[in-house]
Amino acid sequence: MWVSSSILNLNSHWFTRAKPFRYFWSRSFSLTSLADNNPPRFQSDSGISDARISSSKHFYFDTILRNVDVPSDDCVETIRNVLMKHSWIQKHETGFSTELDQYSVVRILDDLFEETLDASIALYFFRWSELWIGVEHSSRSISRMVHILVSGNMNYRAVDMLLCLVKKCSGEERSLCLLMNDLFETRIDRRVLETVFCILIDCCVRERQIDMALKLTYKMDQFGIFTSRGVCISLLEGILRVHGLELAREFVEHMLSRGRRLNAAVISLFISRYCSDGYFDKGWELLMGMKHYGIRPDIVAFTVFVNNLCKAGFLKEATAVLFKLKHFGISQDSVSVSSVIDGFCKVGKPEEAIKLIHYFRLRPNIFVYSSFLSNICTKGDMLRASTIFQEIFELGLLPDCVCYTNMIDGYCNLGRTDKAFQYFGALLKSGIRPSLKTYTLLIGACSKFGSIVDAESVFRNVKLEGLKPDVVTYNSLMYGYGKTYQLNKVFELIDGMRSAGISPDVATYNIVIHSMVIRGYVDEANEIISELIRRGFVPSAFAFTDVIDGFSKRGDVQEAFLLWFYMADLRVQPDVVTCSALLHGYCRAQRMEKAIVLFNKLLDAGLKPDVVLYNTLIHGYCSVGDIEKACELIGLMVQRGMLPNESTHHALVVGLEGKRFVNSEKHASMLLEEIVVANGV
Repeated sequence: MWVSSSILNLNSHWFTRAKPFRYFWSRSFSLTSLADNNPPRFQSDSGISDARISSSKHFYFDTILRNVDVPSDDCVETIRNVLMKHSWIQKHETGFSTELDQYSVVRILDDLFEETLDASIALYFFRWSELWIGVEHSSRSISRMVHILVSGNMNYRAVDMLLCLVKKCSGEERSLCLLMNDLFETRIDRRVLETVFCILIDCCVRERQIDMALKLTYKMDQFGIFTSRGVCISLLEGILRVHGLELAREFVEHMLSRGRRLNAAVISLFISRYCSDGYFDKGWELLMGMKHYGIRPDIVAFTVFVNNLCKAGFLKEATAVLFKLKHFGISQDSVSVSSVIDGFCKVGKPEEAIKLIHYFRLRPNIFVYSSFLSNICTKGDMLRASTIFQEIFELGLLPDCVCYTNMIDGYCNLGRTDKAFQYFGALLKSGIRPSLKTYTLLIGACSKFGSIVDAESVFRNVKLEGLKPDVVTYNSLMYGYGKTYQLNKVFELIDGMRSAGISPDVATYNIVIHSMVIRGYVDEANEIISELIRRGFVPSAFAFTDVIDGFSKRGDVQEAFLLWFYMADLRVQPDVVTCSALLHGYCRAQRMEKAIVLFNKLLDAGLKPDVVLYNTLIHGYCSVGDIEKACELIGLMVQRGMLPNESTHHALVVGLEGKRFVNSEKHASMLLEEIVVANGV
C-alpha cells in the first residue's frame, strides 16, 4: 500500500527543508515542447546537416540476403514488399537496390513498423542496414529504433541498446545530454517516451552512474515526466549506497512532491542503510513506525532487519525478532529463518542452527544446505560435507553454484586439487555456470599445490566465459608464477591488471616482493618498498618481513635492522615472524649479545614469542657454544607453556657436539627431560 505521508515524519529532521532538488543539468539544451505529441517529420531535402550521419551506400537487397542470416523467408518477403510499396527500392536486372544512409534508415524503420506493427521486422532491417553501410548506426537512428522496440513490446531489446549507449557515454554529461535530446526528438508518443526515459535512467543505475541518473530524472521532471516506481526504488538504492541518507531523503521528498507515494520497499531501503551504518535502534524505530503511516510492516521489511542483524553478528537479537513476528501477525518464512541459520553457521554454531530448523519446522532448502556446507568445509571435514552434498540429491533438490563452490573450496584448502576438479566437472555437467569465485579458488589451489600450467588454463577459461578477473584472481595466478620463479610473468600479469583497469592491492605487492626475495633480489625488493612509501602507500608487515628475512639470510644484519626501524617509523606493527626473521640474522652472524637485547625489548613491548622464535635463539646460542644460556631459554619457553620439539633437540645436539660431548644426542635428550621436569611439566 502506498501512502502520501512522508517516512521522514518519524524523525523531525527528515524532509523539513522546502528547497528544490539539487541535482540538475550543469548546462542547458533546448528541446521542443512535450505538448506536441506527434513525432517530428523527417525531411529528405539536401540541406540536412548532421555530422553523425554517415555517407550513403548503394544497397542491393538480394546481396544482403546472401550475406546475412535471416529469420525466415516470410520476414524477408515482408520487408521487400514494404520497401517496394514506399518506393525505397527499384528493380534492376541484378536485383533490387536503393540508396541507404543513416537518415533514410530512420524513415524506412518508420514505414516498416507502421505497415507491420512488428518491431522484430524493423529490428532485422536495422541490423542489416548497419552491416551494409559498414559503420555503426548514429545515436539518432538507434534512438528511433529504441522507440519502435518499446512500441512493439520488445523492451528487453531496447534495454540492450540503451545500456550499450550509456556505456559508450562513460558518464560524460554532454554525451548523455545529446542522447536524451535524440531520444526526445525521435519520440513516437508520450507513453513510449516515458518508458524509454525510465529505461535510460535504469541503465545509468545499472552502470553505477548514480549522479547522471539523478540529473536525468530532474531533466525528465521539467517535461512533466517522472520515473516509474520500480526505477525510483532502484535509483534510491543507488543513492543510499553512494551518497548516504541525506541525499536519499531529498530524493524521497522529490518523489512525494511529484505524486509518488511511499511503500514498504522504500522504507526497507532506509532500514537497511540505518542498520549497515550501525544504527539498529533507528532501523527498528522506522520499522515499528511504518504502521502509523498506513503501511503494514511485511515479512520483507522484517527480513531486511533480521539479515542486517545477522551480518553484524547480533544473532541472539535476530532470533528474538523471529520469535516476535507472530505478535505482528506475520508468519516466518524460509528466507527470514534461513538468514539466522546462515549466521549461526558462519560463526561456527551449527547446533544452534539445527535447533531453529526443528523449532520452525523448516524444510531445509538449498540456501540452508549451502550454509551448513560452508561451515563444514571451512572445518575441513570433507567426508561429512560429501555426505550432506549427496543428501541434497536424495531430497529431490539440486545443488546450486554456491554448494559446488563450497565443496571445491574445502578440497582446495586441503590441497586436494583432484577432488576439487571432480566437483568442478560435476558443476559444468549440471549446466550451472561457474562463478568468478569458483575459478579463483581453482587457480589458487593449482598455484599452491598443483601445476602452474593448470592455473594458467583455468585463468584463460575465466576470460572465455566472459567473466572479468578481479584482483584476487590475478593475485592467485601471480602467486603461482612467483612460487615457480617466473618473475617475468609476475610483472607481465601486473601490466595485464593495469590494462584491464584493475589496481594492484596490498596482497599484489606482497606477492611481488616475496617473489623477488626468494629469487635473491633482496635489494630490488627493498627498492619496491621504498617506492611504495614514496607514492604514499604503507607496505604490510608481510612485505617488510620478507625483505628483513632476505637480508638476514645473506648476513646483511645492518640493512635488516634499518628496515626494522623503518617499520616503527611507519607504525607498522611487526609480528612474531618479523621478529624471528631479524633475530635469525643476528644468530647467523653469531651476534648473540645484540640478539638477546632485542629479544628482551620485544618481550617488554608485549610480544608473545612462539616455539620457532625461541628455537631461533636457542640455535644461535648453541652455535657459539653457550649451552647454559640455551638451556635457560628452553626453561623460559617451558614456563610459558611451550614444549621443546625436534628442532630444539637438534640445536642442543649441535651445541654439545661443538663441546666434543660423547653421545651428544642422548645427552641432549637428558638435558631436555631435566628442564621439563624442573619446570613442573
